[in-house]
Amino acid sequence: MLDRLLRDNTAGHPITGIKWTRKTLRQLSRELLRKGLRVGRNTVRRLLKAQRYALRANRKRLTHEQHPDRDRQMQYIARRRRAFQKAGNPVISVDAKKRELVGNFKNAGRTWRQRPRDVLETDFRSEAQGVALLYGIYDTRRNAGYMVVGVSHETAEFAVAAIRSWWLEVGRQAYPGQQHLLIQADDGGSNDSRSWLWKACLQDLADECQLTITVTHFPAGASKWN
Repeated sequence: MLDRLLRDNTAGHPITGIKWTRKTLRQLSRELLRKGLRVGRNTVRRLLKAQRYALRANRKRLTHEQHPDRDRQMQYIARRRRAFQKAGNPVISVDAKKRELVGNFKNAGRTWRQRPRDVLETDFRSEAQGVALLYGIYDTRRNAGYMVVGVSHETAEFAVAAIRSWWLEVGRQAYPGQQHLLIQADDGGSNDSRSWLWKACLQDLADECQLTITVTHFPAGASKWN
């Protein structure tokens, strides 16, 4: 009976033999009950494991048709990164992160405490004390991250201000005497390759800190490699 319920709702791996279903234990238990079989969720779980089923989440692997020059673009970016690193120059990867509401809201994760902490039932923006804008900078040579938190808007000025903060607080001490900086960025948002404001702000930073700045943008749909 269980096999018939799963017949049209099952996927699997052809090599390992592992199978998975989109139906929950509760759904399967209810459907079996409607067919006259009283089976609890724990029993359904044991039966699924016996048939090599496992819990699975969605996995981002499917893509649209790939641009014919995509591989050449990625190889070029990798060559530039290796050349800068070999010369001892700093290479940073930059990216704006998900906005976060500031307030007494529920967050994922747990902490050690005697009693649970009470938070608001809802997470409406109107109930927040503010919105935090996060901009991450990753130093690929030193394997070190740097995060800037803003409270205004995700603009080119904000992005370059974050890079300026990293350079003044970390970069120039970590790379004394180096005057070349490679920035790897996604092609969109505050660091869009078509944004004149982004380029003008970077030029101001280069003039101010006497840097030669090179920027490589990852093509659309390739931000996960940044």
